[in-house]
Amino acid sequence: MTKTYRGYTLEQVAKTIDHSILKPDFSYADVQAGAELALKFNTASYCIRPMDVAMAAKLLSGSTVNVCTVIGFPHGSTTTATKAFETQDAIANGANEIDMVLNVSALLSGDYDYVEKDIKAVVQVAHEKGASVKVIFETCYLNDEQIIKACQLSENAGADYVKTSTGFGSEGATSHNVALMKKTVGDRLKVKSSGGVRTLDQLLDYMDLGVTRSGCSATAQVLEEFIAKAQ
Repeated sequence: MTKTYRGYTLEQVAKTIDHSILKPDFSYADVQAGAELALKFNTASYCIRPMDVAMAAKLLSGSTVNVCTVIGFPHGSTTTATKAFETQDAIANGANEIDMVLNVSALLSGDYDYVEKDIKAVVQVAHEKGASVKVIFETCYLNDEQIIKACQLSENAGADYVKTSTGFGSEGATSHNVALMKKTVGDRLKVKSSGGVRTLDQLLDYMDLGVTRSGCSATAQVLEEFIAKAQ
């Protein structure tokens, strides 16, 4: 009999995780170790810096772990043309999942047309090559109305996921924001929780709220805790 914890199997939980290695001081050895961990647990994806995509793609070749990278990271304030080029370059290097940062400044300024076009430019490049797009809101800067608007703009632009945070803002995912995003997009888009997802129960709480992905750098601790608790 397959062991479960809170109604989930190890495989289900692992395939929710985008194992993330994004800090600026990580070395090549850290990137290699991260790929090995993603392979060990067969996570949904391995999310790395753009400079690491080619290495990760080689290390993960032949596996079911997707190669994910970040665009316009972490502030979202690079130009639309830059984001589109970053996306094209990342996919050429082997990425098949794109996590782009929404232009927070434009959203806060009420320039919704700019925000939507910015997302759409990345979506068009990614979808032409069969890659999915997650739009990072950085919810710590937004109120509920702005989070709802960001969801609507992401959907209008054709994105596949909405995502809470970069993990580099003043606050990461919260149950309130995850629930609000899920309520807004329904089943039309998927939701990714990210930023401060460090414990098993926290990750499962987000899964209970409807997320299908969680960015996590504490993957080993979370999944080893699952193994210890599963019955």
